[in-house]
Formats: sequence, structure tokens, C-alpha cells
Amino acid sequence: MGVSTNRNHPETSEAGQKAKDDAVNADRSTAEVQAKVDEDQARGFRGVEVDPTPNENYTIAGVTSGAPTPETDDAAAETARKAQVTAANTAAGVAKR
Repeated sequence: MGVSTNRNHPETSEAGQKAKDDAVNADRSTAEVQAKVDEDQARGFRGVEVDPTPNENYTIAGVTSGAPTPETDDAAAETARKAQVTAANTAAGVAKR
């Protein structure tokens, strides 16, 4: 007994083609979201960086070596204050979109 080729297969029907197109579009959307999540993971946070002090400066090794932090160094504190103003302005701009 042979297979009939006279009838549309569900995958080649209009509904089947739409389902395939929807799946491809969903894959693209998922890939875009995953790329953003991967970027956030690599940075270690999501959003706008508010403290430019390297994380290593807050470790035991950083503190005992005298690495500057906003809490221990006036210049680092000023840099952090400026960064916070920049972050606030950036966030305000994003909120207006």
C-alpha cells in the first residue's frame, strides 16, 4: 500500500506553515532575550551601574591592600557621587521613553 500525495500534509497546509513561521519567530525572540540575559550575567547586574568602584576593592584582599572605596577615599567618593548623578539622569531618561 502506497502513501497518497494528493492530500495536503499538515505541515504543508496554510495552518502548518503559519505554525512553522510562528515557531521561527519565537526562536528569534527567545534568542534576543537570552542574549540580553547573558550580557547582564557577564556584567554581574542588570540595569545602570551606579558605583564605578571595582568589586575587588571591596574584598578582603582589596581592603587590606588599601584599594580605594568611596567609604575610605575622598577621590573615590567623589567619583561615585558623580556616577550616581549620571545613573540617575540615565534612569530618568529611560523612564521617559
